[in-house]
Amino acid sequence: MRRATRAITQLYDAALRQMGLRITRFTLLQVLERTGEPMTQAALGDFLAVDSTTLTRTLRPLEHAKWIRRVEGRDARERRIELAPLGRRVLERATPAWERVQRRLRTDLGQRDWAALQKLLTAALTAARRVSRSKS
Repeated sequence: MRRATRAITQLYDAALRQMGLRITRFTLLQVLERTGEPMTQAALGDFLAVDSTTLTRTLRPLEHAKWIRRVEGRDARERRIELAPLGRRVLERATPAWERVQRRLRTDLGQRDWAALQKLLTAALTAARRVSRSKS
């Protein structure tokens, strides 16, 4: 599983490199765009299955580039993260490259195997979260 993940990550990274992105940053921008509302860092980390330290390291350059921004939450103590207009433009420019990789993988795997892979990955994520929570 790790070997396949690395190989696929390399495909996406190569496709996104021209836009100054890696798949980790693209995915984060994509999640913020698709949710349509600001998220807490904890909720974002949980959704992406990323630990707090890794997420902080990923967020820092995006915030510095003004692709994301922190906004007030429900009360003055809570800070949420949202996609900034510049980040939305970067995402729009990068999405066609991401879609090309998606299409190539889907074509090479075939529709049936692509669907099976999606189902299996969802099950693997669910199992990993269950194991992680049972350790706590």
